[in-house]
Amino acid sequence: MTNASASGLTQQFTAAVAALGAVSKYVADFQTADDAALVELSRLAAREKQLADAHLALIAGEIAARSTREMGHSGLAQREGFRSTEELLRTTTGSTGREVTTAVRVGRLVREAAVDLGVDPATGLAVESGEPWLACVASAVSAGALSIGAADAIRTGMGAPTDNVPASALADAARQLCELAATLDVDRLLRRAREFRDDLDEAGIADREKERFERRSLRHFRLSNGMGRVVWDLDPENYAVVTELYDRATSPKRDVRFVSGEHKVTAERIAADPRTIEQLASDTLLGLLQAGADADSSQLLGTGGAAIRVLVTKKTVQAGSGHGRIEGNPDPVSLATVERLTCGGATTAVTLDSFGQPLDVGKEQRFFTKKQRIALAVRDGGCMFGECDKPPSMTEAHHIRFWARDDGRTDLKDGILLCRFHHLLCHNNGWEIERIGTDFYLIPPPTIDPAQTRRPLPSKSPIMRDYRREVEGAR
Repeated sequence: MTNASASGLTQQFTAAVAALGAVSKYVADFQTADDAALVELSRLAAREKQLADAHLALIAGEIAARSTREMGHSGLAQREGFRSTEELLRTTTGSTGREVTTAVRVGRLVREAAVDLGVDPATGLAVESGEPWLACVASAVSAGALSIGAADAIRTGMGAPTDNVPASALADAARQLCELAATLDVDRLLRRAREFRDDLDEAGIADREKERFERRSLRHFRLSNGMGRVVWDLDPENYAVVTELYDRATSPKRDVRFVSGEHKVTAERIAADPRTIEQLASDTLLGLLQAGADADSSQLLGTGGAAIRVLVTKKTVQAGSGHGRIEGNPDPVSLATVERLTCGGATTAVTLDSFGQPLDVGKEQRFFTKKQRIALAVRDGGCMFGECDKPPSMTEAHHIRFWARDDGRTDLKDGILLCRFHHLLCHNNGWEIERIGTDFYLIPPPTIDPAQTRRPLPSKSPIMRDYRREVEGAR
């Protein structure tokens, strides 16, 4: 590329940006448009995006060609101080990693199709398209008639030629999909591409099923706001398992009716639950994970349910105000969370000198042991909060008197089972539990009940009812 043509491209892009910048961005202008005009404007905006996608693909493909792994530090991306083409584009465009990865993938396709069987000006080597059956897709992208997302959907859904499906058959299908792309969004286009492939390759369905199973994965990472995100890719069969559990946990809140018999009460309770559908699903699946880990640890290193380490100073605990930290996480957690996390776990005192250097690590002090948890399960029969019907396996042991601040002891009489949701409610929303003799009472916060009237919490354990009948009968 000559300096003159590069200068011409820069001028064209500058003019295009200026032209788009001149288009109104005032809400009032769009409010005055009638319905037909708004629909037409949405089409024109999509056209703008397709043209911008074409430019991005051309740029991404060329940068990738000048930043190959073989070029090492002499490649364009590394000369600019980036490890890869994707990192360079993510920084310069402000796009997500997924967006630039797709742009590079499609950009390579467009570039290879353009110089197929020609000489690569970047390397001087002969170039042959790696996916010639997608030539029409590459042409549609470079013409601005097909978005990057749509092109990648066709490419991904169609796959590569096999003994059963020649490249010519894929090329014919790709041309039909390019025509359909004008009336389908990217998700529907991907499904149609997969349907085309299945129609062409009935014998390969089992192989593709196996391939999807092999691509299963679970990844997690911390978000910038202190939360964490889990990305779980599942094959269709196992995804159906998860969605079945999701539906059973949330369907009553999604207006799914016609539930009768023994399930009617449970459905009504789920429908009345104050949590959102997303929160309810999260808490339910997390509870199932915890219960499963505690019931069978044969697939895990270590035993029992998941455990996390929370760090807090002795002064904070004794003062009853301040915050703690979850090990490995930079964001603080409230003292209420510290208290809840230490309810059923263990603590270890670490003595530090005035410079913060560890001097001694004390003996671990365990709170509710596994045997004590069994005893609580027998006595309580599940979550004791109100009408909650969570079984013992989906509960946590709550210490009604916090061990450090209130001189609480690890006595069964001061422990009670609560599901995670109600355990959080007690620690974070001011609900309290009081024991009088052998009976427990729930005390609502003043915001719920100004009089804070005690609410009895009878055991939900059937065996305890049997036992009490026996005791009363023997008197």
